[in-house]
Amino acid sequence: MLEYIHWNVDPEIFNLLGISIRYYGLLFITGLILCYYVLKWIYKKEDIPVQKLETFFVYGLIGIIAGARLGHCLFYEPGYYLSHPLEMILPIQALPEGGYKFTGYQGLASHGATIGLIIAIIIYSYKEKFPIVRLFDLVAIVAPLSACFIRMANLMNSEIIGIPTTVSWAFIFEKVDNLPRHPSQLYEAFTYILIFVFVMLLYLKKGRELQNGMLFGVSVSLIFLARFFIEFIKEKQVPFENQMKLDMGQLLSIPFILLGLGFIVYGYIKMKSTDNPREAGSRNSKINKK
Repeated sequence: MLEYIHWNVDPEIFNLLGISIRYYGLLFITGLILCYYVLKWIYKKEDIPVQKLETFFVYGLIGIIAGARLGHCLFYEPGYYLSHPLEMILPIQALPEGGYKFTGYQGLASHGATIGLIIAIIIYSYKEKFPIVRLFDLVAIVAPLSACFIRMANLMNSEIIGIPTTVSWAFIFEKVDNLPRHPSQLYEAFTYILIFVFVMLLYLKKGRELQNGMLFGVSVSLIFLARFFIEFIKEKQVPFENQMKLDMGQLLSIPFILLGLGFIVYGYIKMKSTDNPREAGSRNSKINKK
């Protein structure tokens, strides 16, 4: 008889005065903090004032949280949330007997977070006069790291589970059922950390030549290609997906894959059209010192 991994972790670490402190929030914040410090190291390496990162981090944080929340509400449960608009923006839920209870943000979508971050980058770049393609490239280095921590948070919540399987490393998510399933959260988390290492190595070895949209293109296309294929071994997240050949996660991944490939092509053309890419990269690194 196969011995599967039984998973029954309580998502709540502790409760403080009625406020639930959960693994999801802890891992979400930890991932963002690590991204901040990696970017801080990159900013210093690129000779960009760290104060610019602090300002951008606020923009990015707002974009990620707002985009992730609105993305879930509008992509996966539009019927409910359009009739309960207050719950889209506040961490509460209406009670049948009237009134509200604090629930935290139960439902965040990675595609929405990506859209929110892209919008934040565009706004920040316009207001702060920071070259937008360069900023895309810098953020793309750490994006897979954040995605890894979010999937680990999903594991602690026993959510976004895989389909039933008999592989020896299958998880039985006891809060869901007693079936051995693919630990799809771990598959994604491991894939994203590999993408982070790969993109970081590209930056360290050829950073000057590739800061023309290429890093952004590679990171985004790899993240969403991985998401697209891993979706095949995930359970559907909402009932209407049962009638679809490709689920919502896959359909939403396709535009990002194409966007990433477009940036790769754009970056390649820019690289070929530059006589001295190292010198051009050096000039770009001094833009924000003024």
